Amino acid sequence: MSRGPRPHRALAEAVPIAKARGIIQLALSGPERVFDIAIVSKVPVTFARVMFAPEILATVQHITDNFKEEIAQLRIIARDAAITAELWLRSKHGTWRFFLVTPNSLVEIDRGGNRLVPGQMVSYTTGALVREEGPSLS
Repeated sequence: MSRGPRPHRALAEAVPIAKARGIIQLALSGPERVFDIAIVSKVPVTFARVMFAPEILATVQHITDNFKEEIAQLRIIARDAAITAELWLRSKHGTWRFFLVTPNSLVEIDRGGNRLVPGQMVSYTTGALVREEGPSLS
């Protein structure tokens, strides 16, 4: 199920971000669309879904709840060490957040695909916090 029209402004701004990481290909619009942009680089190949986020500063759990359908779609992409799936969120003011989508977690990353806090990961299964790993933030 779609969450409304495709976010054209966010997609237009996502193209230069994606081009900085490699060669890009935009996916055609349609109800079967799983990703918006494919980024081909040496390693990894990335499939990114670009979405509008009315609450850009939300917690990872809140984002997981609000975008569960899109995250589920990204999780069906076959993956190994050379293939990743990402969720890119843009606010109405142009603020971006990026998340690596793994089979059981979301990991916040920067626009280059690097973890914001190395080694930290928050895992969610059906919206419930399972564990938090990595260095302490205090």
